[in-house]
Amino acid sequence: MILVITGPTGVGKTKLSIILAKKYNAEIINADSVQVYRGLDIGTAKVTDKEKEGIVHHLIDIKNVGDEYTLYNFQKDARECIDEITRKGKNVIIVGGTGLYIKSALYDYDLTFENERQEKYDSVSTFDLYKELIHLDPLAQVDSHNRRRIIRAINYYKANHRSISLNKNGNKLLYRAIFIGLTMKNREELYQRINNRVDEMIQSGLIDEVKYFYDLNIRSKPLTSAIGYKELYDYFDGNISYEEAIELIKRNSRRYAKRQYTFFTNQFDIKWFCVNLNDFNMTTLEVSDYIEKNKDYISRI
Repeated sequence: MILVITGPTGVGKTKLSIILAKKYNAEIINADSVQVYRGLDIGTAKVTDKEKEGIVHHLIDIKNVGDEYTLYNFQKDARECIDEITRKGKNVIIVGGTGLYIKSALYDYDLTFENERQEKYDSVSTFDLYKELIHLDPLAQVDSHNRRRIIRAINYYKANHRSISLNKNGNKLLYRAIFIGLTMKNREELYQRINNRVDEMIQSGLIDEVKYFYDLNIRSKPLTSAIGYKELYDYFDGNISYEEAIELIKRNSRRYAKRQYTFFTNQFDIKWFCVNLNDFNMTTLEVSDYIEKNKDYISRI
């Protein structure tokens, strides 16, 4: 059995995953694109050794911040972990908020072309890249400000000679899985929870964590694009004030949570649970009851 636990930051994904791993004799696979990097701990709310409570975790701290790690790499590694865990007769719990990581691991996502050397267009502006994409592929449905997806769409078109928007792979589930989403009933309460989590990260030493890599002049992708790191790099560069950086981290985290909810709802057959902050045991019981009612069904698929 494969359980997927996802949702925005600060809602109890880690806590629930440990409880369920004990209950269902499972090992955990990380599905957060930044937690694969060593040293990026506070800004990613990475599970601590104490929090693991002896449960085996995979794909955490497997790369240095200067290493390249792509969606293709994760797909390959995650599927190898799934095979390894199931061979031991254990269940699998996938935990994280990076939707494409989860989908690439469990669905028929063909990422072979992405394993080839792709043009990165470092010297080309996002505006010019988008114009190039529309010239090559008028059918492309990509946000004109999303540089990463624009580049991916250009590379996909050049590799396949067809629009990425016509790519229908990734819609077939390859593994039997139960998708569980954690959220909060009141959206404003969720946003306040996210704001509080950012304040907790600052108090726990996020500034020093980011400054360490900044002083080493490391400007790799996770440090210049991940929320909590890119904003502080702008602050250290003198482009924004400290207060602006913190506010941007909160704003970007809230916006990311909103995009996560939309992606998970549209892409997965997911059951959402509103977290009971006053009594997390109630949330655990609700999720466990849902799993018990559905685990026999997925075993017959």
